[in-house]
Amino acid sequence: MTSSKIEMPGEVKADPAALMASLHLLPSPTPNLEIKYTKIFINNEWQNSESGRAFPVYNPATGEQVCEVQEADKADIDKAVQAARLAFSLGSVWRRMDASERGRLLDKLADLVERDRAVLATMESLNGGKPFLQAFYVDLQGVIKTLRYYAGWADKIHGMTIPVDGDYFTFTRHEPIGVCGQIIPVGKLIQEAAGRSNLKRVTLELGGKSPNIIFADADLDYAVEQAHQGVFFNQGQCCTAGSRIFVEESIYEEFVRRSVERAKRRIVGSPFDPTTEQGPQIDKKQYNKILELIQSGVAEGAKLECGGKGLGRKGFFIEPTVFSNVTDDMRIAKEEIFGPVQEILRFKTMDEVIERANNSDFGLVAAVFTNDINKALTVSSAMQAGTVWINCYNALNAQSPFGGFKMSGNGREMGEFGLREYSEVKTVTVKIPQKNS
Repeated sequence: MTSSKIEMPGEVKADPAALMASLHLLPSPTPNLEIKYTKIFINNEWQNSESGRAFPVYNPATGEQVCEVQEADKADIDKAVQAARLAFSLGSVWRRMDASERGRLLDKLADLVERDRAVLATMESLNGGKPFLQAFYVDLQGVIKTLRYYAGWADKIHGMTIPVDGDYFTFTRHEPIGVCGQIIPVGKLIQEAAGRSNLKRVTLELGGKSPNIIFADADLDYAVEQAHQGVFFNQGQCCTAGSRIFVEESIYEEFVRRSVERAKRRIVGSPFDPTTEQGPQIDKKQYNKILELIQSGVAEGAKLECGGKGLGRKGFFIEPTVFSNVTDDMRIAKEEIFGPVQEILRFKTMDEVIERANNSDFGLVAAVFTNDINKALTVSSAMQAGTVWINCYNALNAQSPFGGFKMSGNGREMGEFGLREYSEVKTVTVKIPQKNS
């Protein structure tokens, strides 16, 4: 089934009720989808791996094998790089293509994603366990909007003229850096390798342990829901997860009570059930890691308010878990869990919570909930994080730069700043007979 420009009905992570109300707009998934394309896509062709090896892909909700995918290695990467370098060479079709035409190609890709949105969302649910509803309305909507955003940029990148001393005319050009590799699972090792070899530019997004600060003057019901979605979205497997929730002492007990109540209402189940809020973890390794960290929280004295165990006889489901009485020195307060685990800490003063929130090796995102704009701006200025949200969470978009401080990485993705990561600035100076300006 295909879709036709179905817009996300409200911010899914902020208003799940609105999303549920829009189920009549949702196309049907295809749980028994036949996966036809399992080869490696190189130079506009589907190819078998040079080694002939393949690896199985499993559905984390059932443990059943979905398909086998050709396994790329160094030889296949070399072929892909060579093809890309040929396309980048002087005089090639790509180099001579008008910038506006490149934008039209990105728009065409967005059209194709929009056409096959339901199929792609189904594949995401089969492969990763994400609820189909979220894959369709969040992931694929984000892909489409990002492609269209950068399509608009294609013919708007330009340099400038610079009034230099002497009889010279100077201008700048923004030129593509060349062939790029997108490596998803690891980051730090790539930077080390680049440092040892040829100093290739590396942009890293390395995860986080993000603080979410709730002041007593915040709208409590709204803050509880936002904090819930900020941790549990995508089964907690989110680099931006607001897993360190700092709550002002005067509302701490009530915030914990309402958070536990909300976690117990969270629907865990099949990714293809439209009422499901939480699917399985990605694989057994991550499932075991999360359960081990939960046990560490119990052992170190945190109060397990709800959850804490696996769910069902098959698949990698974990109960929505909430800890209270968490202290900064516990593993669950320091390590990125990447699972459905909410840790709630208490604080007394603004100065105290700023210091504690920043006391982390990470600095990807932070959030603050308050009705006092002075508090909000003071905290946002003090946070050592690449993104700070005020009275919202996970408000991500294609237009705004995204990236981290400290161990959360370097460089930026998205927006104009993300585009700059892929270009070099060249200065061109021309000797002229006489300056007349």
